[in-house]
Amino acid sequence: MLEEIHEECGVIGIFNGENISRNITMGLYALQHRGQESAGIAVTSGDKIRTSKSMGLVSTLLHEHDIDSLEGFAGIGHVRYSTTGSRTLANAQPILVSCKWGQIAVVHNGNITNAPDLRNEMEANGHIFQTTSDAEVVLHEIARSQADTLQDAILLTISKFTGSFSMLILSNESMYAARDGFGFRPLALSRLGKSWCIASETCAFDLLGANYVREIHPGELLTITNTGLHSKIFVEKEQKAHCIFEYIYFSRPDSKIFGQICDKVRRKMGKQLAKECPVDADIVISVPDSSNTAALGYAQASGLRFEIGLLRNHYVGRTFIDPTQNIREQKVKLKFNPIEGVLKNKKVCVVEDSIVRGTTLKILSRMLRDAGALEVHIRIASPPVEHPCFFGMDFPSTGELAASSMTPKEIAKMLGVESLGYLSVEGMKACTGNEPQNYCSACFDGNYPDSIGNPNPSKPCIC
Repeated sequence: MLEEIHEECGVIGIFNGENISRNITMGLYALQHRGQESAGIAVTSGDKIRTSKSMGLVSTLLHEHDIDSLEGFAGIGHVRYSTTGSRTLANAQPILVSCKWGQIAVVHNGNITNAPDLRNEMEANGHIFQTTSDAEVVLHEIARSQADTLQDAILLTISKFTGSFSMLILSNESMYAARDGFGFRPLALSRLGKSWCIASETCAFDLLGANYVREIHPGELLTITNTGLHSKIFVEKEQKAHCIFEYIYFSRPDSKIFGQICDKVRRKMGKQLAKECPVDADIVISVPDSSNTAALGYAQASGLRFEIGLLRNHYVGRTFIDPTQNIREQKVKLKFNPIEGVLKNKKVCVVEDSIVRGTTLKILSRMLRDAGALEVHIRIASPPVEHPCFFGMDFPSTGELAASSMTPKEIAKMLGVESLGYLSVEGMKACTGNEPQNYCSACFDGNYPDSIGNPNPSKPCIC
């Protein structure tokens, strides 16, 4: 178990365009960081929806399937990271069903906290499920709706859900985008010629050459048909709850998230961290890649020299792990390598985005000393993670979180470093702009948004 925190998924949809399957696949490449376990697309020709799915990366999807054969005018795509026990092709998305509304496919990012209860109720009434995914619960709810139209059926369905969801639904003739009322997960709209494009992050728009239009509003159902866009707000919350970890770790720095460029916010967090937790050091280094921007901000504000002290190997697979050796240490050493010429005889400030268990930093700190570092000081560009997440991140139980049972001094001793400093909750939120109250920081301060249902830590987040 390493420090690897995982987002649940990335989604993309394109309506009314050419080379739909190819463009969706290209967009998924830009969203690959949001899920590396499976990838899939669904395309409608107007008469039929066809899907292609594979376990693994988007490149595997292209290798195993003739994507160009999926011809149509609209489609949706998905990259996924799942929780333990649900890593099967059956759970890969999009999930496609046939019902009284015709064929419907769905892709989903988040965690619908009342999905297990809805599923149990449906199974008691004879429903048969083929997957363990929340996305299939969505489809069953739509299929059994007594509404007169598909749009109304979707509205009734999403109005029942609690928790977090940013989802796309594809029918034979239309596409729908829905986002929970708190706006936990990002979802944005763009224009690509005559096409409409929706994606989890705007970096997908950049790759496709699409022009950003706006976010899908929290609590909005956006319907896209040949007649244009039709917006309906199905729920309104007094206060939003955007996941602040999107800025800290998940999103690519070049993406516009919750209305702001992620790089800008992440850099502010590094600068604020330097003000709150200064250090007597010679150089600042990052733990690549997610903390690069925060480390640059820390160096700029502190006046310390930024150096590349760790190199990351992006091409390591699980097959290289030798089970007879220390697996944790192997994974870290395969992933990172210290640069001795930069580190030798230096007091080193290491900026990292977060600490969950501390296992990776413990091994890294020893590697830095072995490379000649005189002192190692850790600075974290977020507060201590003390509480689990129920809205789409696979944070472990409270007992596995280092900060839930140890003080910063105790964690520093465990890591084997001279000092450890965190960004404060107030300082972190101040970096988000003018509306810090609209961000969920429950994993740091335990203040979960109201009216979220009843999060149950024994029930895993499965999108």
